[in-house]
Amino acid sequence: MPRIHQLDVQLANQIAAGEVVERPASVIKELLENALDAQAQQIDIEVEQGGVQWIRVRDNGCGIAREDLTLALCRHATSKIIELADLEGIASLGFRGEALASISSVARLTLTSSDNISGAGWSVRLEGNLLAPVIEPQAHPQGTTVEIRDLFFNTPARRKFLRSEKTELTHIEQLVHRMVLSHFAVGFSLKHQDRVLLQLKPALDRLHQERRLAQVCGAEFVAQSHYIEIDNAEFKLWGWVGLPTFSRSQTDLQYFYVNGRIVRDKLISHAVRRAYDDVLYHGRHPAYVLFLELDPKGVDVNVHPTKYEVRFREQRQIHDFLFSSLHRALAEVRPGTAELSAPVSEEAMTDNTISAWAPTKIKTHGYQMPLPTVAMPSAIKESLSRYGEFLRPSSTEVVDVEKRPETESVMPPLGYAIGQLHGIYILAQNQEGLVIVDMHAAHERIVYENLKTAWQQQKLVSQPLLIPVGLSVSTAAAALAEQHADLFARLGFVVELSGPESIVIRQVPALLREANIAVLIRDVLSDLQEYGQSDRIDQRINDLLGTLACHTSVRAHRRLTLDEMNALLRQMEQTERSGQCNHGRPTWQVQSLKALDALFLRGR
Repeated sequence: MPRIHQLDVQLANQIAAGEVVERPASVIKELLENALDAQAQQIDIEVEQGGVQWIRVRDNGCGIAREDLTLALCRHATSKIIELADLEGIASLGFRGEALASISSVARLTLTSSDNISGAGWSVRLEGNLLAPVIEPQAHPQGTTVEIRDLFFNTPARRKFLRSEKTELTHIEQLVHRMVLSHFAVGFSLKHQDRVLLQLKPALDRLHQERRLAQVCGAEFVAQSHYIEIDNAEFKLWGWVGLPTFSRSQTDLQYFYVNGRIVRDKLISHAVRRAYDDVLYHGRHPAYVLFLELDPKGVDVNVHPTKYEVRFREQRQIHDFLFSSLHRALAEVRPGTAELSAPVSEEAMTDNTISAWAPTKIKTHGYQMPLPTVAMPSAIKESLSRYGEFLRPSSTEVVDVEKRPETESVMPPLGYAIGQLHGIYILAQNQEGLVIVDMHAAHERIVYENLKTAWQQQKLVSQPLLIPVGLSVSTAAAALAEQHADLFARLGFVVELSGPESIVIRQVPALLREANIAVLIRDVLSDLQEYGQSDRIDQRINDLLGTLACHTSVRAHRRLTLDEMNALLRQMEQTERSGQCNHGRPTWQVQSLKALDALFLRGR
């Protein structure tokens, strides 16, 4: 082995650059964070050849003093932290003091800045740290301009890993999209080869914010999303959550920010995914743009040089707050919510909404759960009896199109029924136009929500196992089972420690008697270890209740009276999550009079 020695400064900088500078988009990310930390109100980005040949980022922030220019290019040089205590509450986007040094070690960099409004500034140049910095006077308005040329010119091995110009430009556009959504008050522009790709003015109110949102995420997302704003003593969550019917085949429209910093965090993803339980079509992904604000001391952003990862001080509280807030927000979206009146466009049907509407068998995530053969709780029995016979078949009748209760002066959100189509759809007339309701899907949601309520009322109903189920687990899992015995008890289980690496299940919820209990408990313990909590038992119970609701709901091709159709419409308006059935399919759509007039060329 060679003797231990200290790395050359140039080599050390290039190694550090490998952590920060992956591609041109990585360079732009670091420069944008510096500009935003400098309180810039306008940031202009220009690139050539996908950013490999040339990048320029100009801002009108506070600027850099002449005597600090060369220092700004040194490693671990920053104005954002001074002492160790500052790391406990970082409020800035950048703070490591590595960006400019790392970039300048693998590219030709020119930094020009002015910290006053005199128009006089200074410029400093570096070429891969091969030459000493050269400082020259340069006319420049208050703010900073950074030019990067020939990225990886002195590290050809790194340059080989770059993709085509089109691919690198796509990464830049995606990065800029993420950044412009986190700072609505800042104006942005993006040019490639002198072609304007993005031009955004500051968005200081919700109307202009949604216009920016439409430019980045598409107008359909804005039309098919729900704005939320939830604030408590510790956390604030605001932004836009896509309606369940506006789902995606990939996770390409998910933006989550913590104190203005975009993050990718499995705890957050899990909480959001849980909130969409029961309303999202199998295999689809939700769309959202959400902002979480909390005390900087409650989140550690000093986890990775790219700063995409964070660590929360109170993980369980964050998870519960996100889940409960989003779960409630989605539950409250029902007929009568303004956002739901927007029709789904033909373009959106290709990807943003579910393309295959046919109902599928309820997914049970690998747990075999046939309809229970044991006695069900009385509350569920009552619900099945009541809501399973909510509508009765009737003979064909002629419907009075204008029939409307005289006591009601305001048209309800779903209006009044005017007839049935092929025994499958209810046609109704509301203030806006024509409402089409899938009667089975709608009734299925109503029954399902009532079954869940009934189960909650008798949640502790459990049944002893004739033969207890023994499991061999790890020492850590056994300790978790003992530690969370009260959680299992609340869910109707009796789980006991039978050895340092073994547990035994003696009682289970009556509804889960036929489930694969061993696999379920193992997965619950895995969740407890990963997230500190688990919702798998609730999910399995809900899967079963969903199956019950599906089998007991009104079937297609049943003729309904006008009163029965209107009764179903009123129930939909009162039921949470009634916009989707248990499978995630939409239960209703509306076609406005304006759209119908356009279809028949009226007024032309």
